[in-house]
Amino acid sequence: MEIKPSKKVISADDQQERLKIESWIVGFTDGEGCFSVSILKNKTSKSGWQIFPEFVITQGEKSISALKTCQTYFKCGRIFVNKRYDNHKENLYRYCIRSIFELEERVIPFFKKNHLRTYKKKDFDIFAEIVTMMSDRDHLNEKGFIEIAKLIETMNTKKKSRFLESSETKRQIK
Repeated sequence: MEIKPSKKVISADDQQERLKIESWIVGFTDGEGCFSVSILKNKTSKSGWQIFPEFVITQGEKSISALKTCQTYFKCGRIFVNKRYDNHKENLYRYCIRSIFELEERVIPFFKKNHLRTYKKKDFDIFAEIVTMMSDRDHLNEKGFIEIAKLIETMNTKKKSRFLESSETKRQIK
């Protein structure tokens, strides 16, 4: 009687390949990725504002295959072209995941298991907290919205503008 190996068993080679791609995605994200959350005007929302989380990796046109590798791994997201009209010879491409569900089910568990090694780890931790709050629908009430806005202000600290300090925000959020 012949015993056939289970299809559920992952070979050592498959595990090594998976670990390689996961390590590569972490390093690539540390260098070229961004976890960001924006607050945008939106006339159709009750508050007039929308919270917009996204995971993005940007590359020049010559390296679009790297973005496609990430898209294939995560099985979600889209690749967008940012046409350039400056002195650069190639367009930029952005691999973006914006769906709360996909961020919560694919991206966040991936980076919780495979740790970032640069300052982006802090941004990721805040990003994950905001996405969880949004999944819990906290952003739909004023208290949760303001709490999220405060968290956003601690991310990507190179940003100069502060949402809660703008005169327009102070007029609309009271």
